[in-house]
Amino acid sequence: MLDKHFGCAALLAAAFGLMGGPAEAARCGNTSAGFEAWKRVFAGEAQGNGVGPKAIAALMDTSYSIGTIRADRGQHSFKLSLDQFMAKRGGPAIAARGKSMKAANAALFALIDKRFGVPPGPLIAIWGMETAFGSFTGNQPTVSAVATLAYDCRRPEYFTGQLYAALQLVDRGVLSSATRGAMHGEVGQTQFLPKSVLLYGVDGDGNGVVNLNTKADALASTANFLKGHGWVRGAGYQPGEPNFAAIQGWNAAGVYQQSIAIIGKRIDGGQ
Repeated sequence: MLDKHFGCAALLAAAFGLMGGPAEAARCGNTSAGFEAWKRVFAGEAQGNGVGPKAIAALMDTSYSIGTIRADRGQHSFKLSLDQFMAKRGGPAIAARGKSMKAANAALFALIDKRFGVPPGPLIAIWGMETAFGSFTGNQPTVSAVATLAYDCRRPEYFTGQLYAALQLVDRGVLSSATRGAMHGEVGQTQFLPKSVLLYGVDGDGNGVVNLNTKADALASTANFLKGHGWVRGAGYQPGEPNFAAIQGWNAAGVYQQSIAIIGKRIDGGQ
């Protein structure tokens, strides 16, 4: 996310251009057996493509994450019905608490709406469903999680791009070997993957730093993400309305998309 702060265009050109290369030369695997060898090959290629020593050191410090692989293979909640998913994720409770969060942070949401054209409801819905309003952002080593998925044969091309973004963020001091987040490498109060940090991360509290573990930066960055996915100021965001497509950009699961719309509507004053 952070194209404004981190030279994102150059990074993404490198990342997309290199997606095929590392995945082919550094062979993927479905067990931990080849991870260390893959890591050495990938590190050599990354270094040759301009990744700095701090990031290379963080990469070499990674460990194969069995927990990440289990989580990647076990996303069963997205197969539930909408009602089941809403119940499992605590949709009614998020909507109820979300109304008080909207009132308590009225000034922040007014600034975000003015800047990005995104109302509080969908932002609060995402915030509540992702981390229970910032109360739990994950305890998985971030660089290890992303490296594991870049090595894994299921989606190596996609996560190779995420790994290059993570390494760029390490070189810039945004991430480190100590950074922890969700099982797939998401970080912050609304759970951004590394490439989304580079593309959409913004300073929401005016302190000159982008830190997605802070409420203001996380919510402003989420609004920027939605705007970047086509959000139109003042348009509706329920299924069939113009802004639902932006919500679809947040998560590929239909039940998740519909839950954001339903919870957001309740928070913004709908039924």
